[in-house]
Amino acid sequence: MDDATQKSCREFVSLLASDAPAPGGGGAAALAGALGTALGHMVGSLTVGKKKYADVEEEIKALMVRCEALQQELLDQVPADAEGFLPLARAYGIPKDDPARARVLEEATVTACQVPMRIMALCRDSLEVIAVLAQKGSRLAVSDAGCAAVLVKAALQAASLNVFINTKTLRDRALAQEMNQTCLGLLEVCGRQADEIFETVKNGFFA
Repeated sequence: MDDATQKSCREFVSLLASDAPAPGGGGAAALAGALGTALGHMVGSLTVGKKKYADVEEEIKALMVRCEALQQELLDQVPADAEGFLPLARAYGIPKDDPARARVLEEATVTACQVPMRIMALCRDSLEVIAVLAQKGSRLAVSDAGCAAVLVKAALQAASLNVFINTKTLRDRALAQEMNQTCLGLLEVCGRQADEIFETVKNGFFA
């Protein structure tokens, strides 16, 4: 499977719009998360070196290092999601009278959940960084911090749906419930954090 992130933006969007099996929602979620995290990094870039923010410069630099690692790993999830989906696509093609079909389908479904769940975990980590950047970063770039939170929240939500569509069909209901609860917890906590960042930034323009 080709790494779709190596394509131009227009090529990626055209591929996403096609009937190709990947990238799909998971790959789009990973890219959105990377974009949001990169915006967080930009806030840091516009903060360091400014006398006004000298007292937080070292902290901002450390956050930028985290952003760089997170955005790269999120980009890596685009091809990883495509690879994780392939076994499931193949499993659905197994004849229904094949006695191995149920087992293969179950295993492939679990595999297909792994990357979206990883994307959600990375979004959680990204929002933790963005929250600090929104608070301590350059006021000239505070809108970008708000945009970063919005994009990462969208990535979080989109990735969760790519888990839920698969856990719904799992025969192992205990495992399905475990994964669902993990995702629901991240949606609640991280979604609220992203909303708080957005509202704080937005309200700041009307203070």
